[in-house]
Amino acid sequence: MSDTRCGFVALVGAPNAGKSTLLNSLIGAKVSIVSRKAQTTRATVRGILVDGATQMIFVDTPGLFAPKRRLDRAMVAAAWGAAGDADAVALLVDARQEIGGADKRETAEIGEATQTIMTTLRDHKAPKFLVINKVDLVDRPLLLALAERLNAALPFADTFMTSALAGDGLDQLKARLAAAMPKGPWLYPEDQIADAPLRSLAAEITREKLFERLHDELPYQTTVETESWKDQPDGSARIEQTIYVTRDSHKKIVIGEGGRTIKAIGSAARKEIAEAHEAPVHLFLFVKVRANWLDDPERYRAMGLEFPKS
Repeated sequence: MSDTRCGFVALVGAPNAGKSTLLNSLIGAKVSIVSRKAQTTRATVRGILVDGATQMIFVDTPGLFAPKRRLDRAMVAAAWGAAGDADAVALLVDARQEIGGADKRETAEIGEATQTIMTTLRDHKAPKFLVINKVDLVDRPLLLALAERLNAALPFADTFMTSALAGDGLDQLKARLAAAMPKGPWLYPEDQIADAPLRSLAAEITREKLFERLHDELPYQTTVETESWKDQPDGSARIEQTIYVTRDSHKKIVIGEGGRTIKAIGSAARKEIAEAHEAPVHLFLFVKVRANWLDDPERYRAMGLEFPKS
């Protein structure tokens, strides 16, 4: 295996740039949850991809934004920590947001969020790659102008135009990133696509369904834990999960009138967990109030986050 390569690629960018969608598309399976709502990813998620003799560990990071709460600060710290430890950094930029937010003027300045991220990236020694995402939604002349502005502000090792959702441009991106990985032995078995246990992914899938069904700030104040996972003789699994909320009034909303909301969440989650497990699952959801979980160090450790002291 002396001719093998292996390394870490950090996917960074503003919230909703498409990092989780890109990761899932690169891996060819769901390893990170996706939502139209910003700041869905809370901790770093690793997806493992083999390209020829190269093994790449892609690290999906929480979106980079100005943190306001303790959880926000922990998420942003996790993202920058992953970028600092990576062998390569891929900055994702939402083409539609960047250009649309600039009133579609080719001479417009770079968006504030992207500019802030790029300023910090200047101090990172790892090769930096620019990935302009959602290019299928923007005219090509505007894309070229955007790429030129971004490279003028921070020279990148290479620039890629992609549509993570449609899968466009991913082969070129994979090949270029593989070439940037250092020589060394693989860290994971060839058939492993993620480093998180299935029970953790199952909890994240249920949390994704909470984001889809609930509105406003409520999903951000919930967390999901897989309390038990028992494999049955027939190959199915019996799974019990608890959805923790901060207030009793939130518990009522999650359950819904006549239990309709929790049933819909459970049905959608069960289907996707079964696909990941490649076998039927029996999912049982419970909702409990844990008033101070947002300030509980143990909950942060369970999510793979460092607990900010202030």
